[in-house]
Amino acid sequence: MDSAKTRELKRIAANIRLGIVEEVFHAASGHPGGSLSVADVITYLYFCEMKTDVNHPAWEDRDRFVLSKGHTCPALYAALAEKGFFPKEDLKTFRHINSYLQGHPDRKYIPGIDMSSGSLGQGISAACGMALAAKLQNKDYRVYTVLGDGESQEGQVWEAAMFAAHYKLDNLCAVLDFNGLQIDGRITDVMNPTPLDSKFEAFGWNVICINGHDFNEIEQAFAKARQTKSKPTLILSSTTKGKGVSFMEDQVGWHGKAPNADEYAQAVQELNAYIAAL
Repeated sequence: MDSAKTRELKRIAANIRLGIVEEVFHAASGHPGGSLSVADVITYLYFCEMKTDVNHPAWEDRDRFVLSKGHTCPALYAALAEKGFFPKEDLKTFRHINSYLQGHPDRKYIPGIDMSSGSLGQGISAACGMALAAKLQNKDYRVYTVLGDGESQEGQVWEAAMFAAHYKLDNLCAVLDFNGLQIDGRITDVMNPTPLDSKFEAFGWNVICINGHDFNEIEQAFAKARQTKSKPTLILSSTTKGKGVSFMEDQVGWHGKAPNADEYAQAVQELNAYIAAL
């Protein structure tokens, strides 16, 4: 990836992080930590990888995306707004009464959402169904899903993993956002699911391990996923919870709380300074 493209993606990702901070601050609730950690992968998906049409969100041949860890929808909403699916100004209504931007994705009301999600473990199962449907209908769209590392403690994730390998869903690419923290602490202390790479490989998946904040590695991983035949791909993406906001980084307390006015101002200042330095 050339330097100009990398700078542009970093700029977009920083704007998405600004959107995340804007959402949770104005809602006085939400999940900033995991939203910030997944922002780079979601940036690449929507601005490089996936076939989408802002003017026709339900375009039949679009690629599908399922945010299996639906509580980190601030990242997805910010990306959709940045892409032009709805006005950025609406991000300030996140989680407000009568807002269409609910605390979890809702496909009935939000342009660009392919699957309502939030019950952990179910999103990847829905993505498997979409991928199998494409195979049965001889469609060439791809299906992408992002799940959390804590979510991988759910048994339904492993049922879905078995299903995807059994049906040779090479049009399915899952990204596991491994930031190492969940609401109760470090995932290795709460219920250790590691080593996730060898476990998914044992279930019949092609596994690619990356730094989830490095756009060159992200680009190469998705390219390898598209080239893989007869098996689904898992991109095991190592990230930092709260990435981009210094006082949130790798802090479990920022899993599910909103910044106060001073913290909001500091976060915005840091992200704007980062953008200015690009």
